[in-house]
Amino acid sequence: MKNERYCIIMAGGIGSRFWPLSKADHPKQFIDILGTGKSFIRATFERFRHLVPAENFLVLTNVCYKELVLQHLPELQPDQVLCEPCRRNTAPCLAYANYRIQSRCQNANIVVTAADHLVTNEVEFVHSIAAGFDFLETQQGNEALISVGIKPSRPETGYGYIQADNSSPLQLRQVVPMLNFKEKPDLETAKRYLQDGSYFWNAGIFLWTLQGIQKAFRAYLPDMVQLFDEGKALFGTAAEQQFIDEQFPKCQNISIDYGVMEHATQRY
Repeated sequence: MKNERYCIIMAGGIGSRFWPLSKADHPKQFIDILGTGKSFIRATFERFRHLVPAENFLVLTNVCYKELVLQHLPELQPDQVLCEPCRRNTAPCLAYANYRIQSRCQNANIVVTAADHLVTNEVEFVHSIAAGFDFLETQQGNEALISVGIKPSRPETGYGYIQADNSSPLQLRQVVPMLNFKEKPDLETAKRYLQDGSYFWNAGIFLWTLQGIQKAFRAYLPDMVQLFDEGKALFGTAAEQQFIDEQFPKCQNISIDYGVMEHATQRY
């Protein structure tokens, strides 16, 4: 079952908020900002390596960062670094990765993460992601789309929120139905979310089966699916990059949250 687990790392950002330490030619995901001896992308890889074999990682980035990715993650082969010709937000990025995975494994279980998360309790984090994988792998034909939530410690206005179904007491590592996505709130709303207890910071980390996410894309972003379907047979071949260079810029600029997750019915 572990060989059917995949990890998609999104590493295409330019890290403008960390300027001048982070610059366009060397953004924050490749910097040891915290002085730990590891760049953000290296720490992210090692974190998920506990659950996913190295050959099942895919890194989505800009072509100008491909060599940097391979320097920081020498365990990966060059064809595990997928190069976007332009920035089109997270939905096209993930659609591309899904089609590459589909060319290798129809029954894949996937975790999606950014390259630059700070995780202070890595043991608990790995247990939580493992619980998500277990949920996907123990329910035949599961089409669940899982968002990872972080229990808020303060009324934060800089993060989006997800509301969990708290009809029964919420427990650590529990997978429960999601009720709502909420955009970044004002301070009073954030205070109310904190008091309510059913709202969590949206970590931007997702888990799903390949079949589940592909079905959701077909339901909610059919035009994007049509673009990628035109080259379905090319993924995993030498012709893939040319096809992506031609088709990817045609994709709608939209996040996976707006494009899919806010509409999905089987979300957790």
